[in-house]
Amino acid sequence: MKKTVGLLLSSLLLMPPAFASFSPKAAIETLPPGHDLALMISNPATGELIYSQRAEQLQAPASTQKVLTALAAKLYLGDNFRFTTQIEQQGDDLILNFSGDPTLSRQDLTAMLRQLKKQGIRRIRGNIYLNGSQFTGYEQAPGWPWDSLGVCYSAPSSSITLEHNCVQAALYSDQQPGQLTRLHVPAHQPISATSTAKVVTKEEQTSEFCALELVTQPGNHYQLSGCLPQRENPLPLNFAVVDTEAYVRSVLQQELKRNGIQFKGEILRNDRKQGKMLVSHHSDKLPVLLKVMLEDSDNLIADNLAKTLGQRYYEQSGSFRNGTAAIKEIIQAHAGIDLSLAVLADGSGLSRDNRIMATDMMKVITYIYQHDKQLGLLADFPIAGETGTLKYRQSVRQAPVKQHLAAKSGSLYGTFNLAGVMTAKSGQSLLVVQFVTNYLPPEKPADAPPTDPDITRFERILYTDLYNAY
Repeated sequence: MKKTVGLLLSSLLLMPPAFASFSPKAAIETLPPGHDLALMISNPATGELIYSQRAEQLQAPASTQKVLTALAAKLYLGDNFRFTTQIEQQGDDLILNFSGDPTLSRQDLTAMLRQLKKQGIRRIRGNIYLNGSQFTGYEQAPGWPWDSLGVCYSAPSSSITLEHNCVQAALYSDQQPGQLTRLHVPAHQPISATSTAKVVTKEEQTSEFCALELVTQPGNHYQLSGCLPQRENPLPLNFAVVDTEAYVRSVLQQELKRNGIQFKGEILRNDRKQGKMLVSHHSDKLPVLLKVMLEDSDNLIADNLAKTLGQRYYEQSGSFRNGTAAIKEIIQAHAGIDLSLAVLADGSGLSRDNRIMATDMMKVITYIYQHDKQLGLLADFPIAGETGTLKYRQSVRQAPVKQHLAAKSGSLYGTFNLAGVMTAKSGQSLLVVQFVTNYLPPEKPADAPPTDPDITRFERILYTDLYNAY
């Protein structure tokens, strides 16, 4: 069975494209000059290659790369896998042993401390050590954009993870133009944030070429500057934690005090510290994690799973380097798909360094489709107009495409991708990989009538025509 996908795709690529019943020409003509489109559509029931364009050109997969991470996790970790966080004891010291659980919350930490208290530990006489030995190396992958490291979709991939390594705030610009914005950070969030951004009109924003800018500083400090147009409702903000150790240290101090556990020692990082297990917390099992990861395109779950794969497969601390290598090795060994030509820098697809061919992504989608009974991954793909990242995607949320396309989306600057399964009008399943890169349409004049973006029109025409053709 391992060779099935490779043989199927090899035979497909040798067949001439069948254009009689379907052509994407009308859709492609809507894309702006300079775009780059790799598109592959196949019929898994007949082996027919419906369409193929630039299918062997390396492209940025963006978040469609999470499909690879999901498949490798299913094949190697198994459905019973869970992240485990432990509180251990060594003499008078306690050790908080992290596993990189991307779902570990403040409430989970509090529950662990309450269990500790029930065991009679109401005073910690020694120090508390944070053990983050599960992962090593960079917490941001090569190719992550510097200007998004302060927002939560770029939250650092750390073994010491809490509250999704993300904090919320709100910025108010309901004052008169010229005044400073007001920044609100919930009192329980152990960060500091200031704003010198001024309130402006939309006309002033355009004429002054200003925007809201964020700079992070050590110690989880965030500085906002620039400008924000006047608006009635506050602007929700999500800050990625910069220093995960400092953040956990502060939250832990707060929760110890709130739960009445006396502690006067220090909270230190020590990846060698181990002790007798007192309390443990388990995340949800892998299928639950993968559903959130694929439906919501959760980067932290994807990257922490990738590092965990590296840690388990190579029996060493996980990193972006061994995690991505493990993904390739696992998919080759268990699914017979050779991804040696793919360039993987992380598990989420956030890195601009990632590259993969549409043919290789199609092999992965084909394998997932053929083994759906065993894997159960297709049910986790966002459904057009219904769930996840496709629920509100304007191009596919209306009939006839609504409910008939299950695909992982992927977006970066100038990149709009989809990879998944379409159920055509006849009920026939069709496999699709769409990689649109270098999508940079010219800016429209401010007084131009509102129209749908080119990418929206492209996808609407493409998938409507495909649905009706079969």
